[in-house]
Amino acid sequence: MLSTQQIARFARDGYLILPGLADTALCRQIVADARQWLAQDRQPIEYEADVDYPGSPASRAAEGGLTARRLLQAYSRSSLLQQWATGPALAQPLLQLLGPGAMLAQAHHNCIMTKQPAYSSATGWHRDIRYWSYRRPELISAWLALGDETETNGCLWVIPGSQLLPIGPERFDRRLFLSAEHPANRSLLQQALPVPLRQGDVLLFHANLFHAAGRNGTGMTKYSLVFTYRDAANQPLPGSRSASLADIPLS
Repeated sequence: MLSTQQIARFARDGYLILPGLADTALCRQIVADARQWLAQDRQPIEYEADVDYPGSPASRAAEGGLTARRLLQAYSRSSLLQQWATGPALAQPLLQLLGPGAMLAQAHHNCIMTKQPAYSSATGWHRDIRYWSYRRPELISAWLALGDETETNGCLWVIPGSQLLPIGPERFDRRLFLSAEHPANRSLLQQALPVPLRQGDVLLFHANLFHAAGRNGTGMTKYSLVFTYRDAANQPLPGSRSASLADIPLS
């Protein structure tokens, strides 16, 4: 159960860390499964070359072009991931924040992030809702650190409270990342904080929260499991990518 203080902190800051929500055995098993799926080339997989971010290979045919970025459709990959995604450890805090009838949105995130030590890209400052299509931007992502996450291996950074800010389109670049060149963004970016996590920690963050991530500067792949959730009334817009897969009720 989240405390009233935790609920208020999430509403204010747009994110909340839940330490040690998953045990070591679960994290290790998910990583072992991810490594096997990568070795087997079990699709669908998003590659670093697909995103055209700073540091990513120019194409799949280029050197490092088949560096995996995300194992997609995580929910359908194993019963273990299904149990985690809708089980009580996550469901309880999410139901408190989103209300009864909350759903897992299979069309977004729903992946194992695999930030590789070579050819991993940096992700600029963005809001996840920029490419999503819902009645309201009130969704929450649950990011499970499957190993320790630090600034060195590319942990997330956030701008606390930025989910509440109205930001005009002129402050974004063509990829809908915050433009570092825009004068109005400079003071906002100075408020950014890293979010280091220990194995088993969960970061809950609002879909409208500005966040970013650096490259992995270590020799080890960083694995993270990410699912996204909506409240019952916040339906995806018909015909959109957000409505392309059936959502899953929390248990």
